[in-house]
Amino acid sequence: MTRVKVCGVTNATDLRAVAEAGADAVGVIADVPVDTPREVNLATAADLAAAAPPFLTTTLVTMPVDAQDAVDAARLVDPDVLQVHGEDLGPADVGYVRAEAGVKVVPVVDHDDPDRARELDEAADAVLVDSTTESGAGGTGETGDWDATADLARDLVSPVVLAGGLTPENVAGAISTVEPFAVDVASGVEREGGAKDHTAVSRFVRNAGRSLGEAEGTPVDGRR
Repeated sequence: MTRVKVCGVTNATDLRAVAEAGADAVGVIADVPVDTPREVNLATAADLAAAAPPFLTTTLVTMPVDAQDAVDAARLVDPDVLQVHGEDLGPADVGYVRAEAGVKVVPVVDHDDPDRARELDEAADAVLVDSTTESGAGGTGETGDWDATADLARDLVSPVVLAGGLTPENVAGAISTVEPFAVDVASGVEREGGAKDHTAVSRFVRNAGRSLGEAEGTPVDGRR
């Protein structure tokens, strides 16, 4: 069964909706140098992580300037997982963060950069493949090359998390093609920037558990 992470939660009401929908993980974005309506400050991120119910994995999504910055953010928020964007952290940095912060570390790579995914493979707890901006930020709402990501997932030792342009309508097709460990959604389940559509969250989680063609409203080729 493919796991589901709903990212970019900014308030307790949306956090409860994610938990009630049956998602496996929730992401809170903090300390990023890009303009996004999904960002909260580190103190709010800590409050949201602490409010998550048992068995809902909490993920701090951040863009650290260096490995120590990532460690400091993780210590403050105390998430289960640290998801790091940007290209400044190498395998040794990922290992340092894991050891010092005591959290699982998931670096983000662009779907067009499989070499970086392979470079980070054995150092990471998982690799998240996304459609990113030049700065390495996610949340673009654009899908990547699912066939290429499927090939990458078969090559890597680390579990692959698929992100980028996923919605309740196309997630079943994405899973059927890539067969990832998990899928990650943010803008695809929002009614406006930073505010989740609770019905869409529920549909996304439900459709992620269905095969291609069984999901509600899913066209045969969900990518197109």
